[in-house]
Amino acid sequence: MTVPQQPPTPPSAAQPGGDLVGQPLARVVGGTTAKVMAEHLGLRTVGDLLHHYPRRYAERGELTRLSDLPLDEHVTVVAEVADARLLSFNRGKGQRLEVTLTDGSGRLRLVFFGRSAHHHKRELVPGRRGMFAGKVGEFRHQLQLAHPAYQLLTEDGDAGDAVAEFAGRPLPLYPACRQLESWRIAKAVGMVLESLDAVGWAGLVDPLPGSLRRQRELIPLPEAFHKIHRPRAQPDIEAARARLKWDEAFVLQVALARRRRAATELPAAPRRPAADGLLTAFDARLPFELTEGQRRVGAEIFEELAADHPMHRLLQGEVGSGKTLVALRAMLAVVDSGGQSALLAPTEVLAQQHHRSITAMLGEFAEGGMLGGAEGGTKVVLLTGSMGAAARRRALLDAVTGEAGIVVGTHALIEETVRFHDLGLVVVDEQHRFGVEQRDALRAKGERPPHLLVMTATPIPRTVAMTVFGDLETSVLDQLPAGRSPIASHVVPAADKPHFLARAWERVREEVTAGHQAYVVCPRIGGEDEPAAGRGGADGAERPPLAVAEVAAELSDGPLAGLRLGVLHGRLAPEAKDEVMRAFAAGELDVLVATTVVEVGVDVPNATVMVIMDADRFGVSQLHQLRGRVGRGSAAGLCLLVTEAPEASPARSRLAAVADTLDGFELSRIDLEQRREGDVLGQAQSGGRSSLRMLAVIADEEIIAAARAEAGALVARDPDLTRSPGLRVALDALLDAEREEYLDKG
Repeated sequence: MTVPQQPPTPPSAAQPGGDLVGQPLARVVGGTTAKVMAEHLGLRTVGDLLHHYPRRYAERGELTRLSDLPLDEHVTVVAEVADARLLSFNRGKGQRLEVTLTDGSGRLRLVFFGRSAHHHKRELVPGRRGMFAGKVGEFRHQLQLAHPAYQLLTEDGDAGDAVAEFAGRPLPLYPACRQLESWRIAKAVGMVLESLDAVGWAGLVDPLPGSLRRQRELIPLPEAFHKIHRPRAQPDIEAARARLKWDEAFVLQVALARRRRAATELPAAPRRPAADGLLTAFDARLPFELTEGQRRVGAEIFEELAADHPMHRLLQGEVGSGKTLVALRAMLAVVDSGGQSALLAPTEVLAQQHHRSITAMLGEFAEGGMLGGAEGGTKVVLLTGSMGAAARRRALLDAVTGEAGIVVGTHALIEETVRFHDLGLVVVDEQHRFGVEQRDALRAKGERPPHLLVMTATPIPRTVAMTVFGDLETSVLDQLPAGRSPIASHVVPAADKPHFLARAWERVREEVTAGHQAYVVCPRIGGEDEPAAGRGGADGAERPPLAVAEVAAELSDGPLAGLRLGVLHGRLAPEAKDEVMRAFAAGELDVLVATTVVEVGVDVPNATVMVIMDADRFGVSQLHQLRGRVGRGSAAGLCLLVTEAPEASPARSRLAAVADTLDGFELSRIDLEQRREGDVLGQAQSGGRSSLRMLAVIADEEIIAAARAEAGALVARDPDLTRSPGLRVALDALLDAEREEYLDKG
């Protein structure tokens, strides 16, 4: 027997010449399939489908007789269809196809669910022979294959070679949707490959220079597409991945290298501190020694501030590592040079805290031009959305006249009415709260591009990706100042071990008895405006996230009865929030039950315990920030991550990772591996929308580093890529208008 060939390529698709890769998919796969691919998978051209890679490959297993099928193993069988029945279930709302196979030694059931059942019923008619591959399962004491891959055999000829080839080949499994299953995508990919073979791969652009491909021993691009979509064995997949990863890494690195080159050509005012200026005077009055890390990072920043092109630096440091002090010294250097600095904070609470702490650290130097202020000092003003009209007018006037050397604020700084006399430095705190557009709007307020310093305790995935890709220069503060205490973190599996949760509340009582305070954080506010957050119904339905209102009531009537509890969340009026925070900071409350409003900007050194309810509902970055609220004094901190997630779930693994390390960069790497990078060149912060289809930023760091070196050398030799037309085309395809603008701003 011989294996039947796929339907011939439509004549229109097989015509020689032309750019088939850029053609609409309908030309090759038909209008109906093309419409589904466009609407549900975002695939519109032949090239799009070529780059829609399998997410994994299934094993087909060795050829097996039906009488010898092993449970839970991948097998391939050659058998004949004995019968096929289309059955309804769930009161007619669902359908499944049950097919019985026989090979003379035994019988096996196949089962197909959903819309594809009708297609399979048309193909799997009694009497047809074929090869069927899948993992052996069991249902009601009967062995079965659910949604197996199969290939039907013709009536004549010897099928031995075809069967051996089918059984040995990996089975590509594609990212699919309800309207278009993986097997139908695989069939469409096969049509595309045959069509491109027929026209000699017309229109395919190879972004890698031939010398680079040969030097790295990478296979040609058409061969890579064949091997990624139709591998004969694992070495084919590995060779294809190696080539396609290099393509992605190299094109992105060329884009970033050109941006770095362009950035060095942008004009920026050098900002050098005066020999005996404000910075020197401030350093002299510090009551403590700077850590070695603070001195090192300060030197890196001062060197870049003195350059005639803009600084673009990420300052990463654990909560409490002294980032604000490093940023303040940079701002004072700019004030010394006659410029102004703006500090952008994500919340009013944090902006107010920054203003208070900077004013306190500067003392008389923060009262420039005021009675009693030090000579050579400057003015530090606060600008937020809730300020009164008179105070706002004064702050705006101080900013536009240059009276204020340092302006601290929230999103209000971005408004059109805010003007600066000479903006020289923009400092963004807790950058995972801001989008690139917001940061760019503030930078645009300088006559020339101001320098940019971004501070964060846990970089978001995209930031880590850009760091690995070399677009951000990075400074790390890895030392905690004297007096800061370590924080112990533990996962509390409330569903598996309820006594662990009871012990958690005992620990809170013990800390309060010892004179300390505690936070309890919940993912939701609750109350009358939201449905009650029960613990889950008898039907096993997933309950809503735990809420502050309900948890506070449970604790005050139960395990924390008798303690002084306060409630804090975003729905409270600003005055009420301030009053609760003041009472907690003053020690008038023992336990603060809150939402993530305490994530940043809350500094209560006496608080030693952080209990995070439904911790699996928070991201790694949030958990790390919340944990940083404790251990800020001399007493050791304790963070308890309460969860009902199953032990083997990804959520529990993520929480265990948070509990195992206090390193913000390590946590961001874990976050990156689990959530993907976000679109490296676009506005997305993380998740499914990624321009990296094959490349994994963490696993492929070596490729990225090598590609960065090659790209830098190429751009230095040929900045406009005049000698690399294929690379220019690939770059244009990658950098649509939105991404090009984003890179210019970012």
